[in-house]
Formats: sequence, structure tokens, C-alpha cells
Amino acid sequence: MKDPATLVHSVRQRLLAHFEKSAPFAPEAPATEAAPADGGQLLYAPVTGRIRALTRIKDPVFSSEVLGKGCAIEPSCGEVVAPADGIVKKIAKTHHAISLLCDNGLEVLIHVGMDTVELKGKGYELFVQAGDHVQKGQLLFRFDLQAIAAAGYTLTTPVIVTNSNRFARIEPLLSGRVTAGQQLLRVKM
Repeated sequence: MKDPATLVHSVRQRLLAHFEKSAPFAPEAPATEAAPADGGQLLYAPVTGRIRALTRIKDPVFSSEVLGKGCAIEPSCGEVVAPADGIVKKIAKTHHAISLLCDNGLEVLIHVGMDTVELKGKGYELFVQAGDHVQKGQLLFRFDLQAIAAAGYTLTTPVIVTNSNRFARIEPLLSGRVTAGQQLLRVKM
């Protein structure tokens, strides 16, 4: 049996294998977003909907936080916007997930729906490509809420800081409903 660290690495590699290779880039030291008065880096909501604890969603890969800490959102609108300024690192070939390297140093994965990789891109429309620099609030992609739900998929959308192990704490700033662009998470060193 594999040791836990090897197993976690293996699961993480398999999940990230769903992404196409990103355009190579080597950013210089990332610019730092102005920290809030009480410290930390901010991440803003990429979708509008209802916030859920990541640990309470049904998918064990996300709820176990093997990919990182964050939260989930049950979307009520089919648009995903950039949660911070940064570079589009990878886009799933099936367009259901995107990862960003934010200018504030956070690496973020936004994954729309559970098992939606099986849709093979149906119901998703991209507006960016790997290597693009995006601004907070910029439209990244749209998804068809009704078509995806009608196909039998849950739209739960994990928002994960995949480099969580570099930070002391990741705390939600809101509960209940959230509008895209509102402060969602504070990440502290």
C-alpha cells in the first residue's frame, strides 16, 4: 500500500491531468495585491450563488481537501469571473475547470460541477486561453446551468487554493449567498 503522501500526490496528478498543458511562462516575482488592514491576501467570488463548506460536499477528492483548502459555491448564475488579477495557468480540455496563478501568489482552481468532465465541453463557453493575464472580475467562461443539471450533474463549484500548504490559514469571509466579485476568502501567511 502506498504511503499517504504518495497517494495524495498520485490523486492530485491524476486530477490535474484533465488539464491541457499551459503556455510556458516564467513570471518574475508576482506583484502583491494590497493586503486588507488586518493582513492576508483576498480572493473574490468567481460565481454567484450559495456558499458551502468544502468539507461538506459529496465529492471526496474535494471534501478531503487533498487538492487544497477553499470553499464551494452552488451557482445561481452561469458565469465564472476571475477571483483576482493573474495569469490563466491551465484550462481543462472539457472547459469545466480553470486554474489561475494570481498576482498575489495564490494558485486557484475553479471546478464547475461534479463529474462534469464527462460532458466533454458541452454547455461551456470559454472567453480566455492559457497564458492570458486577466483582471479581477473579468469573464473567464460561461456554463449552461439548465443543460448541465438536466444531464444529471451537480453544479457544486469548488474554489480551491491549490498551494494552501504555503499558508497558515484560509478563512471564509462570508456565509450564505455571495455575488461574483464579493470578497470570499482571506489567506494568511
